[in-house]
Amino acid sequence: MRPTNPIASLLGSSPFKPLQAHMGIVKECIAEVPGLFEALIAGNQEQLKASKERIFSLEHDADQVENDIRARLPKSLFMPVDRRDLLELLEMQDSIADTAQDIAGLMMERDMSVPDGMNEPLQAFVQRCVDTCNQAATIIEELDELIEMGFRGNQANKVEEMVEVLGKVEDETDEMGMELARSLFAQEESMSPVSVMFWYQMIQWIGDLADFAEKVGDRMRLLIAR
Repeated sequence: MRPTNPIASLLGSSPFKPLQAHMGIVKECIAEVPGLFEALIAGNQEQLKASKERIFSLEHDADQVENDIRARLPKSLFMPVDRRDLLELLEMQDSIADTAQDIAGLMMERDMSVPDGMNEPLQAFVQRCVDTCNQAATIIEELDELIEMGFRGNQANKVEEMVEVLGKVEDETDEMGMELARSLFAQEESMSPVSVMFWYQMIQWIGDLADFAEKVGDRMRLLIAR
């Protein structure tokens, strides 16, 4: 008996189920990111490598699901949702996992010793960005209910409110990222120019996690509006 493709079977019933499955993998991937920074601060190379490998593995799984969805998503859907909108939503979800992989890769390629005084604010920033990704995943979990309600009514209002919360949390991450950048700027003269450059890049990528999560929410709002 030939094995069945789980994404193919999901697409047979709904294009939203695979999106939810993909976001579930992305959420697992993002859950590994705080451990990276805990290991970095503790100087635990084994934990750092283990977290990196889990992130790379989960990002690969997410890519496979994304490619499968793109290959199998029907050209036309008899639903009040445009195919392009679904693919854009999928792209934003996948960008979250891609960014986690970028963060893990940079951390393994270079000695990213945390600048003085940045340990606690860095960990808080990372966790808050992960919070935005978790909020985005919770919003995606509402897709089934939205479909049943025709993207209208109380369910649509609930999702709108969840997107509002996501936006506020993302605003918090912007402030936290800018504060970290200011702290880094204050120490530039005591650091090597290359280290400064890579830490600015790291701060940018951590913030990108929240930015892409917010874009997931924005696209959900567009689905409701259309």
